[in-house]
Amino acid sequence: MKKSTLLSLLFALTLASQFAFGQTTIKGQVLSVKGEQLIGANIYIDNTYDGVSSDNNGNFTFTTSEKNEQTLVISMIGFHEYREIVNCEGQLIQLTIKLREKIDEMTAVTITAGAMDASDEKKSVVMKPLDIVTTSGALGDVIGALTKLPGTSTVGNDGRLFVRGGDASETNIYFDGLQVGNAYGSTAQNVPTRSRFNPNLFRGSFFSTGGYSAEYGQALSSALVLNSIDMPIRNQTDISLMSVGGGLSHTMVGKNKAITASANFTDLSPYMSIINQNMDFTNAPSNWDAEILGRQKIGKSGMLKGFMHTAGAKMSLNRQDINSGEIQATSIENSYQFGNVSFRNVAANGWSYYGGSSISNNEDRIIIDSENYKRTSLLNHNKAVIIKDFSDKFSLKNGLEVYANQYEESNLNIGASRKMEELTFNHFIEADYYFNSSLVLRAGIRSTYNDLLEDQWSTYRVSLAYKFSKYAQVSVATGTFFQLPANEIRIQNTALENTQSTHYIANYLYSKEGRTFRTEAFYKSYDNLIHFEQSDGLGFTGLANDGSGYAQGFDVFYRDNKSLKSTDFWITYSYTDSKRNLGGFESRVRPGFAPLHNASVVMKRFFRPLHSQLGFSYSWNSGYTYHNPNLEGEMQSKTPAFNNLSFSWSYLPTPNLIIHFECSNVLGSKNIFGYQYTNLANENGVFEGRPQGQVADRFIFLGVFLTLSKDKNVNQLNNL
Repeated sequence: MKKSTLLSLLFALTLASQFAFGQTTIKGQVLSVKGEQLIGANIYIDNTYDGVSSDNNGNFTFTTSEKNEQTLVISMIGFHEYREIVNCEGQLIQLTIKLREKIDEMTAVTITAGAMDASDEKKSVVMKPLDIVTTSGALGDVIGALTKLPGTSTVGNDGRLFVRGGDASETNIYFDGLQVGNAYGSTAQNVPTRSRFNPNLFRGSFFSTGGYSAEYGQALSSALVLNSIDMPIRNQTDISLMSVGGGLSHTMVGKNKAITASANFTDLSPYMSIINQNMDFTNAPSNWDAEILGRQKIGKSGMLKGFMHTAGAKMSLNRQDINSGEIQATSIENSYQFGNVSFRNVAANGWSYYGGSSISNNEDRIIIDSENYKRTSLLNHNKAVIIKDFSDKFSLKNGLEVYANQYEESNLNIGASRKMEELTFNHFIEADYYFNSSLVLRAGIRSTYNDLLEDQWSTYRVSLAYKFSKYAQVSVATGTFFQLPANEIRIQNTALENTQSTHYIANYLYSKEGRTFRTEAFYKSYDNLIHFEQSDGLGFTGLANDGSGYAQGFDVFYRDNKSLKSTDFWITYSYTDSKRNLGGFESRVRPGFAPLHNASVVMKRFFRPLHSQLGFSYSWNSGYTYHNPNLEGEMQSKTPAFNNLSFSWSYLPTPNLIIHFECSNVLGSKNIFGYQYTNLANENGVFEGRPQGQVADRFIFLGVFLTLSKDKNVNQLNNL
């Protein structure tokens, strides 16, 4: 019995030793490329159950009975999978494996210096289309809402977008990546204008206050890119009845295509007959527009869009000439058309492409007393861009653009005209390189040739961002930016060259669970600015590229939709110290459109039991500089501080019906934007002046918005 047991034990030990001799032991450590020990990595032989997970020190050990060459796999969330061929011949295999971090769009750092991206929920969403239509005081205007963001200045008698000490002409506006010519409605001096397009068209916007991508050019200060809605959710008809007009929109959605057509009109005559105005309008501003936006899906991820917008507007008013005392009659009639076709698609092996073509046609007929003028401009923009993602770390963007620009001015009384035509060719190349998910570099070059000047030039852009925690990051950016003078100036001297600016930006961003804090410091130098000797308002003498200047300062922005129940609010403050050779001034002066301090507060709260949203916005700046010829120096005077408190109330009696009331400048603040003075002093040696104020103390708006669809719970905000 004992002998039998001993033999059995020896037999078992022999088998065990033979089995163990046939196994291979694999051990080692899993690290990141930075040398960090990775816990919980999966290490296994492919197509087997042999494997283990790394321990708290990144170490692992396991055995396998597999023979010959096998594939060892190491995988971990957030890192690229690692594979290595190992020879399993019963010996010890010892490895040190370094995993390369995978760049995940959800967690990776993004460039934020100078940029506010309002279209991507994964990034710092600052302003969505819903914000635009519900911000008190904006009155549904894209630009009116953007003036509540950091880096902008409120210029109440203009209505355009002024960024960091720059004139409104220093900002270009793009529709689906294609430039819009004459993006604002035509207007008379001291009468504010609006952007031309309905914010309901757009799913988001990219607004750069400086240091923007090499893809965009010919803008000294900033770029605003508006992206239209891809595919609407449903068929619906929207009816708008307003105190100043009305509109009708209809959307039809198919399986892979959709079309939206709309028509709107505005006439302020009835309103102005009831509400007192500070200007003598003989014909109140009125306009109409019609537009159509079509979309067609291409394959799994492609999209083709076509958009057409046509509009007409007119207004006339009387003003007293400050020099003669006589009444001067001014009338403006505008005709405008804009259309574009855009496409984008994703191809195989990391390739993608997009582009399109746009055309903007604008005609203004201006009558000043008996003088009859006509101005026409035509801008055609064509663009094609190819992107190659070589890996999740490196991508390269390559693009070509062609601009065709025509501009003509005519004096119809004497039959005289002057015309300018030019072609501009651009090539831009820009690369993004992720050192890891926390550090990214973007660098680009934009090269241009202009056939009118017979000249070529190049500019550079560089941005760097570092994410030092899950919720916080810093960015820096620099670049040079060229811009040709405005058509109205260049046509008087076509030899004028580019104006120039150089940007330096440092940015800090913190965003977590409904709260966003953003602060940014900047310095912007100006060179080759347009300077002239004299101007009568229409013509210039002594035009030359000999002006210079700078803008410097910082912005602070805080947004919170978490701390207060059913409440969204943001606070903005901008400090902008800007001086330049402005117009005919000899010294560097602060422009009248660049207040030193700008601040705004916006708040919106939804009261569910009342089916209502109440909102208010408050805008303030420290006042506008102006030149007083009765004092020594240039641009040495300043208006009182600007104040505007606006209120809005949106009531939803049923889910598909919105009643919206809004009042801007509720307190009736008497804001002044500057002074106009006589050309000659009176008998006492004094130049007489008068303030340039608001068109009206307040603006009151009432609108009823009804949506008709199969889903009775849908309203005009559902697609935003």
